[in-house]
Amino acid sequence: MWRTTLKFSRIGLLSSLALAAAFGARFSLEHTGQIVRLNDPQISPDGKSIAVVVSRANYEENRYDGDLVLIDAASHSRRTITNGRRGLSMPRWSPDGNAIAFLTSVDGKAQVFVLPMSGGDAWQVTRAASGVQQYAWRPGGADLAYVATEEAPKVTGEERHNKAFEVQNNHFLMQEAPRPAHLWLVSAKGGTPRRLTSGGWTLPVSLPPSPPSSPIAWSPDGKKIAIVKVATPYTGDSDQSTIQILDADSGAMTPLTGRAKNETQPQFSTDGKRIAHWYPRDGESRNVTEIYLGPVGGGETASITRALDRNVQRAIWMPDGKSLLVSANDGTTTGLWIQPVDAPARRIDTGNAVATTGFWLDASVGPHGEIAFTGSEAGHPAELYFLKSPDAKAQRITSFNDKIAGLELGRVETIHWKNDGYDCDGVVTYPPDFAAGKKYPLVLYIHGGPRSASKVSFSARVQLLAAQGWVVFEPNYRGSDNLGNKFQAAIWNDAGAGPGRDVMAGVALLEQRGFVDSSRMAVSGWSYGGYMTSWLLGNYPDRWKTAVAGAAVTDLSDQYNLGDANVRRGGSIGGSPWTDAKRAQAYAEQSPISYATRIKAPTLILSNTGDYRVTITQSYRLYHALRDRGIETRFIAYPLGGHSPADPVHSRDVDRRWVEWIATHI
Repeated sequence: MWRTTLKFSRIGLLSSLALAAAFGARFSLEHTGQIVRLNDPQISPDGKSIAVVVSRANYEENRYDGDLVLIDAASHSRRTITNGRRGLSMPRWSPDGNAIAFLTSVDGKAQVFVLPMSGGDAWQVTRAASGVQQYAWRPGGADLAYVATEEAPKVTGEERHNKAFEVQNNHFLMQEAPRPAHLWLVSAKGGTPRRLTSGGWTLPVSLPPSPPSSPIAWSPDGKKIAIVKVATPYTGDSDQSTIQILDADSGAMTPLTGRAKNETQPQFSTDGKRIAHWYPRDGESRNVTEIYLGPVGGGETASITRALDRNVQRAIWMPDGKSLLVSANDGTTTGLWIQPVDAPARRIDTGNAVATTGFWLDASVGPHGEIAFTGSEAGHPAELYFLKSPDAKAQRITSFNDKIAGLELGRVETIHWKNDGYDCDGVVTYPPDFAAGKKYPLVLYIHGGPRSASKVSFSARVQLLAAQGWVVFEPNYRGSDNLGNKFQAAIWNDAGAGPGRDVMAGVALLEQRGFVDSSRMAVSGWSYGGYMTSWLLGNYPDRWKTAVAGAAVTDLSDQYNLGDANVRRGGSIGGSPWTDAKRAQAYAEQSPISYATRIKAPTLILSNTGDYRVTITQSYRLYHALRDRGIETRFIAYPLGGHSPADPVHSRDVDRRWVEWIATHI
């Protein structure tokens, strides 16, 4: 009855899942909307409190409502200090701890507000016409620096109707030339801001999913700001990034090094003498990101994390000024280390907690070396974790998602295998009622990136799939960033074939264990997970009963010509497809669409119409390659911007269709 309902009725699916929720049994679609989100923890200057953004789904208004919550580090008590602030984000304590600033929406634009901790209402500091992208308190607390995109020039007369613009290295959805973002200084009390930078270049602007834009960083004496200068505001040129040291009074800028590309995320040491920053190993974008260190006065910087051999995702100076907190995906968890500037790193024990690292570590460091981070466990959605020192035991100090953790969830396990000389790993989630000796359908849920990793953290979509009675397999294939530089860089000029063999070797291992029904296997994923889905469908066509391809990369030429990364994509294959015939052939050979005529499995295709990262054109190609040949397919488009639905209603719709399609065909 359960499976029949899933197969034939949308209403029936929702009703069945609601019924399951009412009995408090398995994780269901209704529970996905009850998960509380936590992000951007900030330890107060005295180390006694942690501010964190806590968000809940509001389906009636189709948005996530966030509040700023204050957690007492000792007692773990909490109180909400904002109310009804739209788009609340980026809380930052004043240097003396007497106030906290945050971004919130005013007429659809993010602006900086400051809330006094002694009581009273928050006051608006900025009134940037284009909104504020990021900001930072000046040491001393009298001022804030902020980044805002330039306003469009005012045009009068007949030319006001002329909307023509020049296309350069940018995505195909652009409707006007991108404008640069620049730096301003304003009193913390508000007032008229002072421009600090100008020109045709830009500070970095991040389009999600990506790391946050490189934060502006004040020197401890408040005289200088470390920023990243990007040559143009066109997203395809964003690798042309260099670190500059800006004099806050004169506006004079000097480069930190002589490099011309790939420098980002600068941070002054606590004594103001050195700068740590991100840079790919040996300057090659295919390689892992490492933390480089050098003198503020300029000159060469050198890696201090080479021995970790991991793709480092964050670096925060510790109070001693002699070491940094760094993080990276490591196997099927997130590794946190204390990295001295002149000695080997030492691992921090986070227990079962997997720190949140979408594209960087969601954490902060306190005045005495305290560490706060958001994270989850295999059977518990995100909470706030706290360590009194790097050597202390990590404590979960919030309980926002205890209700979800109390449901009947699938057991999660890490598995390991070898393929083509590589050590591979992945995550298996079993149905809640898994019994040895039985055969189960196998559903692959492949991560995107590819510079990412599947981990033993809580995944709502994976638990939803496992709740249907399916074994869920999340493989980490070469190109994943969790097993060192050699594994990550191995995807260069081998986008599909090698990673595909890695995935299938993991499938073979699970089949050998005896609980997989090989006649009922599904493959699914979003973004590069959609690439791997469509690749596996065309190159292993007899293995799959059905598939879900979300925002699927199917044509690497479209990625190069139309996506926001644009010409930077050429680095993964060796350059432009238009300057070398053999290279053009490599683009075609590594594009899943070249093998789409072999696909046999019924396939659900999902995409946002306004996806700048993986253009919807590629989903159209896949759709016609299947439909025109009589292969069962449905193509669902969401009239949204961005790489995936970010609102609760459409996110729930994606989950519902994902489960329903697989249930119908498996």
